[in-house]
Amino acid sequence: MPADDAAAVFHALREALAGGDAILPGDPSGALPDTVEQRVALVVETSGSTGVPKRVALSSDALLASAAASDTALGGPGQWLLALPVHYIAGINVLVRSIAAQTEPVVLPPGHFDPLDFAAASTLMDAELRFTSLVPAQLARLVAVAEEDFSVLEQLRRFDRMLIGGQASSPELVARALELGLNITRTYGSSETSGGCVYDGVPIGTAQARVVEGQVELAGPMLAEGYLGDPERTAAVFHEADGHRWYRTGDTGEVVDGVLTVTGRLDGILISGGVKVSLERIEGVLRSVAGLADAVAVRAASIEWGEVAVVFSTGTARLEDLRAVATAALGRASAPAAFIHLDELPSLSSGKPDRVTLGELAAGWEGAASAPQ
Repeated sequence: MPADDAAAVFHALREALAGGDAILPGDPSGALPDTVEQRVALVVETSGSTGVPKRVALSSDALLASAAASDTALGGPGQWLLALPVHYIAGINVLVRSIAAQTEPVVLPPGHFDPLDFAAASTLMDAELRFTSLVPAQLARLVAVAEEDFSVLEQLRRFDRMLIGGQASSPELVARALELGLNITRTYGSSETSGGCVYDGVPIGTAQARVVEGQVELAGPMLAEGYLGDPERTAAVFHEADGHRWYRTGDTGEVVDGVLTVTGRLDGILISGGVKVSLERIEGVLRSVAGLADAVAVRAASIEWGEVAVVFSTGTARLEDLRAVATAALGRASAPAAFIHLDELPSLSSGKPDRVTLGELAAGWEGAASAPQ
């Protein structure tokens, strides 16, 4: 099923949620094995940022439980503006929530995200409650235009809530959005949890979050059935404990007073000179540097240190300055070995950085810029 045909996906999804055949948005043939269980309504194909393909099987119950929990957290059902591809869970969720609310979504045409087109589309929304779901890159473009164009700002302020997910939002971007009076909520979740099930660090509905041996685990009625045709991978990340079924996210974090803070990825840990270094923590620190809100840190091999961090950004900075900032905040081992400026960061269609491509570019870091630890 072509993912750019939101109307076709919307219609097929409505039937699937009512007990019809499961759908696979993004596959031109929409082909699914005959062995798909009847309870499965949606299959989301995702590679994340590692390039490893997987098909997440979601039931009608899980998708509708996610929608119900979101409605409660947002103050009720409403009308949605679709600005994300519908072969990603965040885009699909806009359609699921529209179906559950019995409202017609306003659909932004596929292609390059234009803040002016987004603002114009929002004028078509006429429900009492208005929502949208965005990735941080889209929010950044909207904020930049809204800071200069009051007519766009007025339209953005009409949203009762703008859900921001898919990747971590920089504190600088969040602060700018809030200063403009935008009603943003940072969400956390994945295809395996029917999308965001934690809003601003707090689980929604009956979702639960905990940290076991440093890893974030999530539970609730919105969990996926597992991975289609891959029982081993399913068993590796979904498990029963304490009377609940839990999903091991692969993220590191902590829960303090009921609020979850995600600190990085288990697979985002590198060993440099025998010291564990979190790429996500490096990104978090360097994104606070003026002009580096889009900084991305990836691992690269080093003969001397084993592994080092290489930082990419569309901004400019001196390597020695970045090393000083990272060292002060995280320790010497976290100082990046190189900083590489790109006119544009490669990204996946979801808006997330393409870490595979950046990793390939980082392989030549010693020829770009370097500094000893």
